[in-house]
Amino acid sequence: MLLPEMSFDARALSALDFPRVLDALAERSATSLGAERARALRPSDDPERIARELDEVEDALFGVSLSLGGIHDIRDLHARAAEGRVLSGSELLSAAYSLDGAMTVKRAIGVNSRGPLREVAVGLGDHSELVRRVLSALDRDGAVRDDASPRLRDLRKRIEPLRGRIRERLTATLEKWSDVLQEHIVTIRRDRYVLPVQASRVGQVQGIIVDASATGQTYFVEPAAVTQLNNELTRLILDEEAEVRRILTELSGLLAGDADVPMTLVTVGELDLIASKARLARDWRLNRPEQVEGGRYDLREVRHPLIENPVANDLSLGETKLLLITGPNMGGKTATIKTLGLAVLMHQCGLYVAAASARLPVVRDVLVDIGDEQSIEASLSTFASHLKHLRYVLRHAAPDTLVLVDELGSGTDPNEGAALAQALIECLLTQDARGVITSHLSPLKLFALETPGLKNASMGFDVDTLAPTYVLQVGQPGRSFALAIAQRMGLPADVLRRAEDLLGPDAGLMERMLEGLEREREDLRAQLEGTAAARRDAEAELGRVRQERETLELRRNEMLAEASQKAESLYADAIERVRTLRARAQEDSARPRVMQELRELRVSAQKARPAPIVREERGDPIRVGSRVDVPAYNATGQVLELRGDDLVVQLGVMKVGVKRRDVRLKQEPKVTAPRTRGPRTAFAGAVAASTFQNELQLRGMGVEEAVEELRTAILEAHALKESPLRVVHGKGQGVLRRLLRDYLKSDKKVESFHDAEANQGGHGVTIVNIRR
Repeated sequence: MLLPEMSFDARALSALDFPRVLDALAERSATSLGAERARALRPSDDPERIARELDEVEDALFGVSLSLGGIHDIRDLHARAAEGRVLSGSELLSAAYSLDGAMTVKRAIGVNSRGPLREVAVGLGDHSELVRRVLSALDRDGAVRDDASPRLRDLRKRIEPLRGRIRERLTATLEKWSDVLQEHIVTIRRDRYVLPVQASRVGQVQGIIVDASATGQTYFVEPAAVTQLNNELTRLILDEEAEVRRILTELSGLLAGDADVPMTLVTVGELDLIASKARLARDWRLNRPEQVEGGRYDLREVRHPLIENPVANDLSLGETKLLLITGPNMGGKTATIKTLGLAVLMHQCGLYVAAASARLPVVRDVLVDIGDEQSIEASLSTFASHLKHLRYVLRHAAPDTLVLVDELGSGTDPNEGAALAQALIECLLTQDARGVITSHLSPLKLFALETPGLKNASMGFDVDTLAPTYVLQVGQPGRSFALAIAQRMGLPADVLRRAEDLLGPDAGLMERMLEGLEREREDLRAQLEGTAAARRDAEAELGRVRQERETLELRRNEMLAEASQKAESLYADAIERVRTLRARAQEDSARPRVMQELRELRVSAQKARPAPIVREERGDPIRVGSRVDVPAYNATGQVLELRGDDLVVQLGVMKVGVKRRDVRLKQEPKVTAPRTRGPRTAFAGAVAASTFQNELQLRGMGVEEAVEELRTAILEAHALKESPLRVVHGKGQGVLRRLLRDYLKSDKKVESFHDAEANQGGHGVTIVNIRR
């Protein structure tokens, strides 16, 4: 992708400190390619392009972590290779590593991104063959490997043994020439093995003088015994160098022939720029701006990103076309218009902005005339230079531009400056321009009060400390505070009174009016703070009430749990008594009385035993054990589990998961006390009438517990001569039904048993007839 052409005035970018933002962006680049693109970045006026670039930054922030370290700018290497020049091994290695890094980035994006970065990564080419060839031919230092070619491997295998033979012969010669040598060493001069001979005795040895020392005291002589071997070594070394050059030439040609390299490098720069934008957003706590139309600006808690510990302000333009900020010097007026200008420029560069939220239009240009950027150009005065920039602003102002003018009307007579400033503002309003203007001129404050599209604003100032607060106060014109500051600085009272007289009644009236407005504003702020404090207290009290309610609910649950535990204990004691009575029932004479007592004890224990506590949603009639209709299955079943909005329901032999909203609670008929079958029986000693219940509920029990319950019920029914017994075990998988019937076959007190009628439970109920 090509860099965007600069459409914004360079002087305006400089006046708004935009180059400092680009420097910060470049510092966060991982490659020189990315840093180059960062410093060349310019705002775009294409809404689609801006939106796409913001999407790319969002993908880099929350989708793919781009790692581009180790990728170098190899454009020069590629260009030299394309010219036919042979690159060194280290240069080829750098190119291979860089291209391999680019392919690694492409794979990472392909795996981790489903967003716009995938589209950008398409520009990264496939250089796998070049990378493979280079890395297989060169070692990590850039030297050509022995196995880069069969010929090179053969040459190097012959060179090393030959060097060894030469050293052996020279070592043997050392003893023979020991009296003429300067040192007893073998050395190399001009790629030939030689011995250092004293210059005064060089004529006593046979050999070729290859070199001499700098002092002339030593000659380096190649003994005749190794001349032929040295010649052979030199020939092999020359052949080796030729083969190495051939390999480097071949690899350089591969790089030159890779047509995808230029686009890969452009794409690396683009990805690095995107990654730098993401890093800048994290480091500066920036947020993504929203793009809007209609010349509306709405920034919340916007701040100047280059100022340390800046004060955040809210700033809006729309129905208010121009905002007129007045007030004393050094109060933050210039910083405010730069803050807005930088937010617009950063947005249109595809950058996040320094605001909690920002809704910005896309402008064609930012028209700037900032006071601290005025210069004496071509021997013009400051005022003339000021007018030159204002002429440019008026010529280009339009609904799709942003106007930022600092210290309008300054540099000349205040009355004439005010008249000129008012005329310029009227012209900007006619051109439907949007922007912010700062000024010291009091007549402009009155003009703003009665002019549609123009609104007063000021920067806060603390008279007690004589320090600015840097808080933007929209709707309130600023005071100069000149007399107040003079009074605090100790000027004589008569001088201050004379100054007020010279200002005239109208000026004094305006200052008093502004002072009154400020007092009312402070009173309102105090009231709002009081209201906010009261609201915080109410919220705190509400929190305490909620905490107490939760504590009471917790205590209630604990009490229920204690009661349940106590009831379980009582129930266990009752069961123990039942077992004792069963033992007594083995005696025939005592059996009728014991069985009646046993039955009464059993009934009272079951009444005392609490139902299990089921945690369920408040007001929800569906609970564990409820019977529900499930229309999706055209069936009715029992609720086994509650899982939030999900239920587990037993439908015949199936357990199904359904949503609460997909079932209807089945309204069960009110259960009346079961009828007692058979005549009442009276025993000696006036025993109470039988309260035997002929239905036994075994659903949900374990097999052993269910069999024990059935055995006890049959024993009681037989003793009380009650029949039949209705045993409810459910259908389920049929395991409990089969095991219970196995027991019934073995119990001699059972005369017969069979399934209930279909409308009375069918296979889920067994009717047991007891012998009398």
